Parts: sequence; C-alpha cells; structure tokens
Amino acid sequence: MNTILIVDDNPANLSVLSDALDEEGFEIWVAKSGKVALERVQYALPDLILLDIMMPEIDGYETCRQLKVNSQTQDIPVIFMTALSDTVNKVEGFQVGAVDYITKPFQQEEVISRVKLHLKLHDLAEKLEHKNTLLEDNYAELKLAYKNLQQMQIKLIQNEKLLSVGQMIAGIAHEINNPVNFIYGNLAHANEYIQNILSLLYLYQEEYPNPSSHIRVKSEEIDIDFIKDDLSKLINSMNIGAKRIHEIVKSTKNFSRVDETTMKACDIHEGIDSTLTVLNYRLKSKLEYPSIEVSKNYGQLPLVECYLGQLNQVFLNIIANAIDALDDYNQQRSLEEVIKQPSIIKISTKLIDNNWIAIQIADNGLGMSKEVQEKIFEPFFTTKPIGKGTGLGLSMSYEIVQKHGGYIYYQSTPNVGTEFTIKIPVQQKF
Repeated sequence: MNTILIVDDNPANLSVLSDALDEEGFEIWVAKSGKVALERVQYALPDLILLDIMMPEIDGYETCRQLKVNSQTQDIPVIFMTALSDTVNKVEGFQVGAVDYITKPFQQEEVISRVKLHLKLHDLAEKLEHKNTLLEDNYAELKLAYKNLQQMQIKLIQNEKLLSVGQMIAGIAHEINNPVNFIYGNLAHANEYIQNILSLLYLYQEEYPNPSSHIRVKSEEIDIDFIKDDLSKLINSMNIGAKRIHEIVKSTKNFSRVDETTMKACDIHEGIDSTLTVLNYRLKSKLEYPSIEVSKNYGQLPLVECYLGQLNQVFLNIIANAIDALDDYNQQRSLEEVIKQPSIIKISTKLIDNNWIAIQIADNGLGMSKEVQEKIFEPFFTTKPIGKGTGLGLSMSYEIVQKHGGYIYYQSTPNVGTEFTIKIPVQQKF
C-alpha cells in the first residue's frame, strides 16, 4: 500500500483529498503546515507528497527545497497544489524539485490520476536505477575479470617468451660452445706442432745450406720466408678469435640464465655486459651511418639478490628500444649530422643508501611524445610497424622490476632523448 502525505493549511482541502485517496486504497498522512511536514518525514517516509504552496511560516517552495536537500527525502515525488496558475510560479515549482502542478480548485479524478501516474513513474525509476546499479556492478565485475584475464595472458606470454628466448639462446650457445672448445683447445697443439716443423726446417737449412735446384724453386714459389713469419701471426689471430667466440658464448649463457628457480646474489654489471654482447651486432656501424657508441659509468655495486636472467631481459628491452630510437633518428639525418652529433647510449649504475641500486640507461635520440609516454607501459602498445614489435617489452619489464620489489620510471624530452631508471633493492625481503 502506497502512502500519501497531504500538506495543506486548509482543513476542507485536507478532508476532501484524504477521503478521495483513501477510497483508492492509499494510506493517508496529513500535515497542516510545511514545518509539521518536515518534522513528520523524519520519522517515516511517504511514497508521494501533495504540497500546498501558500501556507504560513514556511511556504511550499521552501518546504520542497528542504526536502530536496535531504538525502533521505530528496527522491520522494512532490506535486504542488495551488491557485497560482501563472507560468512564473509553475516554473519556480519545477525549479525547486516538484514533479507536477495541480491548480485549485482541483478535480478529484485529476488528482487521483496524477498521483497514480507519478507513483508508477517513481516505481519504474527506482526499478531502473536498481537495474542500472546491477549493470554497473556486473560491468565492474566483468571489467575486473577481463583485466585479470589480460594480466594472466600477459604473464603467460611473458613467461613463455622469457623461457623460449632463454632456451633458444642457451641451446645455440651450447651448440657453438662444443666446436669452439674443440678449436680453442687444439690451437695450442697446432701451434706446438707447427713450431716443431719450423724448428726441423731451420735445422735442415743449417745442415744443408745449399739445397737442390728443385727445392730452391719450390721454396721461392711458395715464399717460404713469408710463411715462416706469417704463420705465428696467423695462429695468434686464430687464438684471439676463438677466445673472443668463447667469451661471447659465455656472455650469452650468462644472459639467458634459463636454470633460475630461486633468486641469487648476482653481479649486475655482468648482466648488463652480457646484454650488450647479445646486442653488439645492432650497435655496429652500417652503410648509412656510424656505429652507436655505448658509454658505461659503473659505480661500486654489491652483489644483488635477483633473477639476473629476468633483469637481463629488462636491460635488453630498454637498450633495444634505445637502439631503435637512435636508428629512426639517424634515418632522418644526413651522415654529416650524425658525425657531428654521434648516437650514444649512456649506462650508469650507483648504490643508494647501501640498500638500493639504480641503473640508468639514456639515449640522445628524438625522445617520446606526450601521447606515447602515457601508454608505454600498457600491454600490447607499440609504435613499431606490424611484425616489428609485440608491445610487451616495456610492460614485461615493468612487471619484472615490480616482481623484484623495485621501480622503473623514465624521463623523456622531445629532441633531447630518453632516460630510463631502474631501482631495485640489494636484498629481497620475504
């Protein structure tokens, strides 16, 4: 049963309206002034209010204003009743929050029809609001579920990417390592054998200073003196090359670290250096422009408790992006401009308060626009052409640094460059 509060200082109006609405099955409350009505609604809330405008002490307009500023009564529909029928008064009534206007003398049928209409509208509005609330709640739940699903997908992709890249690099390093070790190990024996043969040759030359014409012609044909001088240089060069390949394989294996299951105390500089070794081919000079210089300013760092293979992936993503930025910048410049202002990547490290380390990686490229800066850590966002990037590099880096209890942030200035800073604790707290 709906409850109607009738507010009117005229007893006759109260009596007529009460009887008419009572016959329609409504529960009727009455108040003879705005003040009494405001006191009444503090104890119980009606479903609708019929409110006279012209009343002593507090008129209907002020009564309606006070009802609408109260959070408990602001949604109760108010229908004004008055003999004032001019447009100005009607507009004022609607401005203070009334839903309808009944002009006196009123017809009972009209009052009943309007009351039923606004009760129905109010009921529909409440149901609609309830459904909207449910929809908003469902939307919020779906949005959260989608975000969780997306994060799960990203982590799966990241883990798969780290694992597959690490396994691939470790596999290649293993395959290269065996023949390199064979070459590197046998070069010492080859050098020893060659020296023995040369010693024997020297001995023959001493014992037989006047060889036959056939031997003399052959010696001049192969330039035996040049071979003797160059052979040791050749062996030494091969030894240096094999050693370099051995170092690259070692750095590559250190970079991948696929066997990591627990955090270990690691040398961060070793991780950065192994990353630079992996990316060295991209730093070298090209036909169009010179090589990209890498400037290292390493501070004194303690061993850091971390997953170094994962941090190496962070270094790889940031340095590779810096190389991309510098390549794009160089393609927009002439060779003379590039030589005048060489491309450079600066890497520095330092210890902070004995508890944290900071790694800074900066380039002197074009920098990032404000629009790009707002999205760089978003999953799947990339400025690269299709097929050139997944948009997961910096998102994955952000997750990895957070996993280490650290922070990653950047500073980018157009036409000046970009600097990323990674801060991680020296020891993890579990």
